Amino acid sequence: MIDLIKDGVYLINGEEILDEACFQAKYGNSDKETHKKGTIAYGILESHNTSGDMDNLKIKFDKMASHDITYVGIIQTAKASGLSEFPIPYVLTNCHNSLCAVGGTINEDDHLFGLSAAKKYGGIYVPSHQAVIHQYMREMMAHAGGMILGSDSHTRYGALGTMAIGEGGPELVKQLLSRTYDIAYPGVIMVYLKGNVNKGVGPQDVALSIIKAVFDNGFVKNKVMEFVGPGIKNLNVEFRNGIDVMTTETTCLSSVWKTDLQVKDYYDLHGRVDEFKELNPSDIAYYDGAVIVDLSKIKPSIAMPFHPSNVYTIEELNANLADIINDVEIKGAKQIDNPAIKFSLKEKIVNGRLKVDQGVIAGCAGGTFDNLVDAADILEMGNIGCDEFMLSAYPSSQPVYLELIKNGAATKLLRAGVSIRTAFCGPCFGAGDVPSNNALSIRHSTRNFPNREGSKPSDGQISSVALMDARSIAATAINGGILTPATDIDVNFTKPKYFFDKTVYNSRVYFGAGKADKNEELKYGPNIADWPEMSALTDDLILKVVSVITDPVTTTDELIPSGETSSYRSNPLKLASFALSRKDPQYVGRAKEVQLLEKARIEGKNPASSSDELKKVYEEIEKIKKIDPLKTGIGSVIYANKPGDGSAREQAASCQKVLGGWANLCLEYATKRYRSNLINWGMLPFTVDELFVKNGDYIFVPDIRKAVKEKLDTVTAYIINSEGTVKNKLTLNNLTDDERDIILSGCLINYYKK
Repeated sequence: MIDLIKDGVYLINGEEILDEACFQAKYGNSDKETHKKGTIAYGILESHNTSGDMDNLKIKFDKMASHDITYVGIIQTAKASGLSEFPIPYVLTNCHNSLCAVGGTINEDDHLFGLSAAKKYGGIYVPSHQAVIHQYMREMMAHAGGMILGSDSHTRYGALGTMAIGEGGPELVKQLLSRTYDIAYPGVIMVYLKGNVNKGVGPQDVALSIIKAVFDNGFVKNKVMEFVGPGIKNLNVEFRNGIDVMTTETTCLSSVWKTDLQVKDYYDLHGRVDEFKELNPSDIAYYDGAVIVDLSKIKPSIAMPFHPSNVYTIEELNANLADIINDVEIKGAKQIDNPAIKFSLKEKIVNGRLKVDQGVIAGCAGGTFDNLVDAADILEMGNIGCDEFMLSAYPSSQPVYLELIKNGAATKLLRAGVSIRTAFCGPCFGAGDVPSNNALSIRHSTRNFPNREGSKPSDGQISSVALMDARSIAATAINGGILTPATDIDVNFTKPKYFFDKTVYNSRVYFGAGKADKNEELKYGPNIADWPEMSALTDDLILKVVSVITDPVTTTDELIPSGETSSYRSNPLKLASFALSRKDPQYVGRAKEVQLLEKARIEGKNPASSSDELKKVYEEIEKIKKIDPLKTGIGSVIYANKPGDGSAREQAASCQKVLGGWANLCLEYATKRYRSNLINWGMLPFTVDELFVKNGDYIFVPDIRKAVKEKLDTVTAYIINSEGTVKNKLTLNNLTDDERDIILSGCLINYYKK
């Protein structure tokens, strides 16, 4: 089904794959460096690189996008750093905080701020319920050979020939200030598609199969996935989009696909045929590895709780139901790590089959036209019934919704008992269609982390999500909620033609790119707050460990929960009170205690005057180095084995900073974007070889400012606790010059103020 080639390979004429030995036998000695330039990715990166050095890229993007969880903080940061107008087209969508029930008026206040910012700085504003961020960008902004930066991790438009990257807000701030996105040249992994999918198999089935093959082994981590091969022509563009958007869950940096006449037709359909360009690798292209996907062997699949990589075929699950459910429960309980929660799915086994409680087809992955019309064809064969099972569908944009109405697909869905909603990302992050306690929801969406369905494990509530394709969700729905692959259904897929109607956007979207009005006033609601003052890095640093997380992977959702907390993301201090609340509820209190010591220092008071514990720490430090307590920073630090999987939200880092955090310790960072968020908020991204601290330990890092300035990769640290003092090493690898300056300044805002 899927094979991995871990060594470098050559692609010849877009069809033939050769390893090093076969290539040399056929063509003689290879010139890898020359043939690396033959990838599509290389050409796009080269055309956007401003450094003149392809080993160390400084990228300027063509366009950007943010949604209403992130754009307020981005604009506030850029404004504090000297923003005058948006230098490139910047789309502000409103598809995350669309519901205005939480926190009173604050969500709608953010939306008014966004519109006023689009007017003042020259942006594009897409009001609530018009489109989810990535569907709008596909329809209106993607362009072959271009690059787009988005403050959402699922920023992926590779199937349209656009290399798109999801990052934390500070990276967008840099672009707004006409700076660059700095990164070492990434590896490029070929994803070679061959064959054709079987009837009933959808894009989520292909995506989940790829994620299963590459996530745990880190095969494509921080690399570009380049899709090529003869199988691409057998997939329409929407199918490709559905696979592409899920590449985020592999932890790759970005993706890009070869383009063909079907992609040209897509651009033409959306009135933008001039944005099309045919993209193909050169006659000889060298890749750092390959993922070989035989589409004909892909089967309907399900990602069980609580990760998109926890994948089984539905056939496999049904055949080994009790054993797999038991394994899922064991792994899930470890991930939840809350003895008050009894995570159980065994009661979902009814007469030897898995019975689910809810279905949702939504967002940038599920709510596309093809997914919904295929689901409608299946649902026309029955209905969802009048019992507990319920099914909701969220078209990804109003133009898609309009076409579903015109061609009768919406009628089929409604007659089958489906609830059709407007374009909204809520089901992807826990703010829409929250199921009941202990329920199991099957969703064609992007993630199934804990509380992504809206439950609150810390409050004793738990429900869970399994990811599936829309077609198998529909098949399950007409089978009374009994898990059923779409390949078991004898359906006639009608495949109606899609017609895009831009008048929907013309009637509602504010198109202000390049039309900045400096006289326009920003509209602030009472929840929108400025960033607090942040200190520059001191010569020496004292860190107190305030949380130790030993899970294999820690998601950004666990660092700062999604769901209703999203409403407070325009208020840094208020949002920070939710940090780690569902993973380590004592974290905020511990961090604030440390922060009080740093505030005392800044005010010119000896921090030890109010802390006997700190007095003893100073006594130990005096044995190592003489320091001035008033000039030695004090901050908190968390340890996690592998933090940062999932969302690009900068708040996973900024909330720690706002609470006085000054560093992270880990074995490795799950994603480049989380590490970048730490750096942009002035936090030291330390790595260690093993866990050697516990909660309450102090870490003294002498001469840390000098180490950052002098580009040292390792620094000496002293672990101080009741048992004594132990010397150890912390690693600071691969920091760019700008990143070092940002850390020295204390955060990106301070850096630009300088």
